[in-house]
Amino acid sequence: MKLQELYELAIQTGMDADPRGRQVVEKELQDLSSSYKELKQEDRDVFDAEGLKNPYADSRILHGDPGHDVNNILVGIDVEAPELILADRLNQKGAGIDLVMSHHPGGRAYANFYDVMKMQTDILHQFGVPITVAEGLMQGRIKEVERKVLPANHSRAVDAARLLDLPFLCLHTPADNMVASHLQKLFDKEKPGKLKDVMRLLKEIPEYREALTNNTGPRVLCGSEQQRAGKIFVDMTGGTSGPKETIAKLAQSGVGTIVGMHMSEDHRKEAEKHHLHVVIAGHISSDTLGFNLLFDALEKHQPFHITACSGFKRVKRDA
Repeated sequence: MKLQELYELAIQTGMDADPRGRQVVEKELQDLSSSYKELKQEDRDVFDAEGLKNPYADSRILHGDPGHDVNNILVGIDVEAPELILADRLNQKGAGIDLVMSHHPGGRAYANFYDVMKMQTDILHQFGVPITVAEGLMQGRIKEVERKVLPANHSRAVDAARLLDLPFLCLHTPADNMVASHLQKLFDKEKPGKLKDVMRLLKEIPEYREALTNNTGPRVLCGSEQQRAGKIFVDMTGGTSGPKETIAKLAQSGVGTIVGMHMSEDHRKEAEKHHLHVVIAGHISSDTLGFNLLFDALEKHQPFHITACSGFKRVKRDA
């Protein structure tokens, strides 16, 4: 499979798993295309045209020929210069790695990753938060994350890939969509009555079971295992954490439990204040689950040789 084909297939797979529904995502692309046509030429020249086909600004080919053949991939949750040097060293030993793939974004995909946070607006609306309230809350938080990301040295890892001439790809939101949709469907189907039932379902998943052996497994952050779960909201996609004020709005809309990758102390205190239960499934383990689900879908088209590193472990599921 060519690098471009792999990239496009991953994006389409992520769109199919988007919690907002594919129609919402396609409408977003149509609106962006209309806005692009109205731009002056000087603005078009610096516009990220990739966004007209790919709705996830945090997922891009960061380096490499799109026509490059991909069979052997080094995959990590975080890929920086050390992992790229590792790939080069492994190739010196005959590993034959022809693509390095990261979950967390780098380069221009990191510089603009806050753009995907707007999808949280529609997700919050699906769980009963008025759309005007969701938009108002998210607007300020997106600007805050933009300001935090702005001064970072975004190109370090990409420069390393360029100097080592290693094709480099990051896939963030497509994988996060996979885990968010997978877990939401699981809880909607099984309808766990208590937090202990939520924990049991998570512990049955290989990635979370593996995390338990490393002391990073699922845990109840707010509430106790004997308390009832109520309506469950899986909060695992949309770039990074939204504003803490959304906690109160979710509680008011009837959500009883948030299942997330991680949660800040400010968010935890807010959840406790509004009697909202929180189960933290785990960050790296959830990212690993999302990546594995994505690879399961990709490998229906072509099998790949995966060398796992940087927190990732390949777990295949039955077709």
